[in-house]
Amino acid sequence: MPGFWSAVCPRKQKNCPAEPEVAMEQQVQCATSHGLRTFKKMALSDDEDVNTMLVGTHLWKIKSGWRQQRLYKLEADGMTIWYESRAKKARSKQIFSVLHIESVREGRQSEGLRRNGRRFPESCCFSISFMGRRKNLDLAASTDQEARSWVQGLRKLMERAVAMSQREKLVHWIRDYLHQADRDGDEKMSFQEVKAMLRMINIDMNDMYAYTLFKQCDRSNSNTLEDCEIEEFCTQLMQRPELEEIFHRYSGEDRVLSAEELQEFLQHQGEEATMERAQNIIHRYELNEKAKQHSLMMQEGFMMYLLSAEGDIYNQKHRKVYQDMTQPLCHYFISCSHNTYLTNHQLVGASSTESYIRAFKEGCRCVELDCWEGTGGEPVIYHGHTLTSKILFKDVIFTIKHYAFKYSPYPVILSIENHCGLEQQVTMAYHLRTILGDMLVSEPLKNADPSKLPSPEALRGKILVKGKKLSDRRSTDEEGRTKMDIAQELSDLVVYCQSVEYRDQPGNVCEMSSFSEDKVRRLMKEGGNTLVRYNTRQLSRIYPDGMRANSSNFSPQEMWNAGCQLVALNFQTPDYQMHLNRGRFLDNGDCGYVLKPEFLRRADTLFNPEDGSAKMKILHIKVLSAQQLPKLNKENPNSIVDPFVRVEIHSLGKKRESETNYILNNGFNPMWNEALQLEVLCPELALVRFVVEDYDKTSSNDFIGQFTLPFQSLKQGYRHVHLFSKDGASLSPATLFVHVHIEDP
Repeated sequence: MPGFWSAVCPRKQKNCPAEPEVAMEQQVQCATSHGLRTFKKMALSDDEDVNTMLVGTHLWKIKSGWRQQRLYKLEADGMTIWYESRAKKARSKQIFSVLHIESVREGRQSEGLRRNGRRFPESCCFSISFMGRRKNLDLAASTDQEARSWVQGLRKLMERAVAMSQREKLVHWIRDYLHQADRDGDEKMSFQEVKAMLRMINIDMNDMYAYTLFKQCDRSNSNTLEDCEIEEFCTQLMQRPELEEIFHRYSGEDRVLSAEELQEFLQHQGEEATMERAQNIIHRYELNEKAKQHSLMMQEGFMMYLLSAEGDIYNQKHRKVYQDMTQPLCHYFISCSHNTYLTNHQLVGASSTESYIRAFKEGCRCVELDCWEGTGGEPVIYHGHTLTSKILFKDVIFTIKHYAFKYSPYPVILSIENHCGLEQQVTMAYHLRTILGDMLVSEPLKNADPSKLPSPEALRGKILVKGKKLSDRRSTDEEGRTKMDIAQELSDLVVYCQSVEYRDQPGNVCEMSSFSEDKVRRLMKEGGNTLVRYNTRQLSRIYPDGMRANSSNFSPQEMWNAGCQLVALNFQTPDYQMHLNRGRFLDNGDCGYVLKPEFLRRADTLFNPEDGSAKMKILHIKVLSAQQLPKLNKENPNSIVDPFVRVEIHSLGKKRESETNYILNNGFNPMWNEALQLEVLCPELALVRFVVEDYDKTSSNDFIGQFTLPFQSLKQGYRHVHLFSKDGASLSPATLFVHVHIEDP
């Protein structure tokens, strides 16, 4: 296999002049120089902001009632930030990757800095938000110039990180483990340090085999690996025999893929298989310039193509909004959050405006506000009659104003659970009007058809209020108003989402009903088609049962099967139900709106999710291998995962699943080569979930990673599945390699 970091010279090429063989140690480039090449490629080698980060800056870390100055510094790879932490007994270096940063906010834009950072000038403050559930890092610099350099520098590095190939991410991943394993910092690797690194990257390798490989790479006979010897060792580890076999099958004896041979491979993949596309792929992914000139692809270029977005199992066309967005709101599944303000447990957890930001980041378009009487005339939001903390209603509305449309342009629904008296309801209405301004829909859209709800397109950039509404005939009688417990000022803001009790007869299209999970299940059993028809013209919202004190979730799939649009989940709980939610709304550009299948939109539909009769597909998944699975027990260096893969189908009826055997002591490059077969009922509604777990015969298996996507977004052929953590953060470079085939029964 050609060296991983090398620009490989093609040998025995079709129509290519012969080149002298290049020794492995010359092919492989050193990791120490990789950082410099990264900066050059980023055009950041002379960037003042990045250079400031490389030198390092003393920054104040700010938390509630606590602050500490630490040295923060960018490492030479351009992707890793370390900071010096003063532990109780000794100093230690903590590290985080630019790849895990979601956003950088200037000034006091985080809740933590607004509360605890007042002693620092706003121009010196900034916050780093991370992917997944990791808390914000709130920082303050000594000068506004230092803060500006870090904000601008991080953003430049983040732009580069987004554009990184899987190959570059893998280089970064390996370099990080090399750094950790080099305990004495001499930039050399003894055999013991190499053994430690192998355990870090989830390989329990036979000592004799490991030592033989070590000696093969120790060309200087120094009993240590250094510079390019280390890279050669890693190159040997990262061989992909399953990819080699596929490549050789199409390339033939000369082991070089011509554009015509690549065209044949694309045809078998079910891809557009024109000569122009084959040549374009070669010029985009081939690493060797001479091969490119002759429209040839080497094995490493072929691997880069399969690891790219074009080789992903998820249809990249679905990463953009591609569906019709001009149909009524009720024709879409809409990403919806329950108890949005909570960060954790619904009895004792903290409430935070940050939770709204995270929900919007995950594509949520309907957020919940539990409103209660607050001191000083200001309503608050929290989980009433519990020990959860309180946040001001107006602070939440400010947050919604700034973040509602940062990640999606389509309308946001504020589901207001109103427990306030009339006076503070007037205050709520005042904050909604003054803070949201023109974003707020307070009257029907002009020239809109009153017989149907407006579309997401017609409501771009608009915010809707869901709540109870007084009758259209305005009463001047204060005692009528008191009986309804609704202030006229707040009622006037409810237009298209008027909360009413459910009736199984058609009502005003602006009326919607909310159901507990148990109630909607009963309705589905009693008259599934009736509920489906209701959802073709009106909105419904489903919320978790009140007994879920730990903020657990129900499966949203059964509610989507009945056409329910707003299936509210606890976004703060990283369970498999939230994986399904992310998978559903990954579709259509992750905009939070997914068009329902035609049989769930038609007014005269006969579809009933309870009768179980639906068309079916057969899904064949061959699980070939996995790459760079994360280590679970980092405290125990001898702990290596025993991974297996489960494929689940979520659609009508019970979940269908099938799984591989487990591989003992290998999370780095386990190989299964096992074929799985699953029935897929109602493909238009189905979700496919890939799960990797660590087998344990004495206790429950441990979760490693997963990826969920709509069945309709699944691509056939040889595909990589890029895995995510339980809380939704990327586990890059961790992947599964599978072959997918779909057939009619």
